[in-house]
This record gives sequence, structure tokens and C-alpha cells, in this order.
Amino acid sequence: MNAAPEEITSLVGREVYSNNGVFVGEVEDVRLDLDTQSVTGLALAELNRELFAGRVDGNTGVIVPYRWVRAVGDVVLINDVIERLETGTDEPEAETEQQAT
Repeated sequence: MNAAPEEITSLVGREVYSNNGVFVGEVEDVRLDLDTQSVTGLALAELNRELFAGRVDGNTGVIVPYRWVRAVGDVVLINDVIERLETGTDEPEAETEQQAT
């Protein structure tokens, strides 16, 4: 994604849902690759507690790889791979990120 700075910052605060309509979390920040000037991930907070039960605690967020993003509009839609975390599929998991307290 080679978006203008105003487009990147507009992602912050948007709710993130899977393709199946399951709430995942809220965009807190974006991960950038400065060499390629592209977004590589979305840092999520306010996570769906049921979806991440036993995987993250209240002070931890996750970084979702940007390749999982399917669409950006009023909300961000990502692949339903996030819902398969419990199934143990081979798809790489979202990274956890310790939030500053």
C-alpha cells in the first residue's frame, strides 16, 4: 500500500472485522517499512476478548500482517484467518505486542 500520509493516519481508530463479520479489534497504530515506504501491519488494541482468550492479556495488542487486509472503508476487513487461531492451522499467527502502560 503506497498511501498518502493522511490516508495512513486515517486507519487509526477504525474497527477491524473478519470477512465473516467477527469483530477483531481497533487499529491503534500502523507498522511501516520505511525502505519500501509501505504499510506492513496494523497494530490492534481493544481486542475481541473471546477471539483472543488465553492468547493475550489486557495489556497486550496484536499486529496483523497487512497482507491479511481485504478492504479498507468505514471499517477494515481482514481475512478470516484470524478466526482460525484456535484450530492450529499452519497460517502464521498475528504477532503479540506489549502495550505501554
